[in-house]
Amino acid sequence: MKITAVHAHVLEAQLSEPFAYSRMWYAKRMSMIVEVATDDGLTGWGECYGPAHINAAVVRELGTFLVGQDPLRTEYLWHELYARFRDHGQKGVVIQGLSGIDIALWDLKGKALGQPIHRLMGGPVRETVQAYATGLYRRDRPNHAAYLCEEALESRDLGFTAMKLKVGFGVADDVRAVHAVRAAIGPEIGLMIDANHAYDAVEAIRLGRRIEDADIGWFEEPVPPEDLDGHAAVKAALSIPVATGECEFTRIGFRALLERRAADIIQPDLCAAGGLSEGKKIADMALAFGVRFAPHVWGTGVAVAAAVQLLAVVPAWTPPSLSPVEPMLEFDRTEHPVRSALLQTPIAPVNGAVAVPAGPGLGIEVDRDALVRFKADR
Repeated sequence: MKITAVHAHVLEAQLSEPFAYSRMWYAKRMSMIVEVATDDGLTGWGECYGPAHINAAVVRELGTFLVGQDPLRTEYLWHELYARFRDHGQKGVVIQGLSGIDIALWDLKGKALGQPIHRLMGGPVRETVQAYATGLYRRDRPNHAAYLCEEALESRDLGFTAMKLKVGFGVADDVRAVHAVRAAIGPEIGLMIDANHAYDAVEAIRLGRRIEDADIGWFEEPVPPEDLDGHAAVKAALSIPVATGECEFTRIGFRALLERRAADIIQPDLCAAGGLSEGKKIADMALAFGVRFAPHVWGTGVAVAAAVQLLAVVPAWTPPSLSPVEPMLEFDRTEHPVRSALLQTPIAPVNGAVAVPAGPGLGIEVDRDALVRFKADR
């Protein structure tokens, strides 16, 4: 089996209502889907997280080397591509492009061998993965607390046992939002917060101290990703666990995070940090350091499927016991028309949990009509 073509599909869809996190507003969602074709008719699918059109250009460039290669040599191809672009892309869009390709190659490998990816990575630790709801973004409405509480209750009623709230809009505003949502959902539902690195360590600590009584599961990206000392300062000052990593790349980048003990939970995005190949290595490194692994997921069903396949083989956060604390899947509940339409059978939680797909590769089928319907107009 040889690779015959690598395609980059840039997709976009307008939103019915814009939403914001701490640094920008979204009026549309964009996705970049990788398709790797072979001479025996098998196709592998991957996804890149990041600027879609730039990622597409990177994937097309990397694809010129892949044509004619054996797609089952995932480790060789990863290192060869990384080495060819090391001078220009140890982090950022080159690794994001490599990530989408790597996921597609793992999908191909699973299809060629007739096995789901989690079987090829050691076999499942679990057959279902508990999901937490990501949402609770800022919208242009007069009463922020009211709609945040409404959305939080919707997630709770769907069976989610944990959810994540966007903060980073000023300490006083964040404190009001956190306490309002906590009061609405009650003490039994997990609540995490995500500042998307809107603060420095001083403001992050001020916020954390004012909400420590709200039983926050983790404080995500309290400071910019490159500020490891800031992460460590926030971690030392608060009882709230610190999470970070969606803006970090490869096991080399995460090595520094782990060695500095700068976070309690690391969150590589498989569509950005190096794909499934690197994601498994990063998860193993986290286990060696006693740090929790909870991948960032904010893409289509392809990204969700990749995260579920890896989470199926990641050990529990706590050592084996009668009641282990299990790793969680981030499940985006914000509007995303492409995510909803791209898979022939969408991945959806039932009572807050996602069943691990048992089909070969990622265990999904892409709807090619969606690739046409949502094709971006440059």
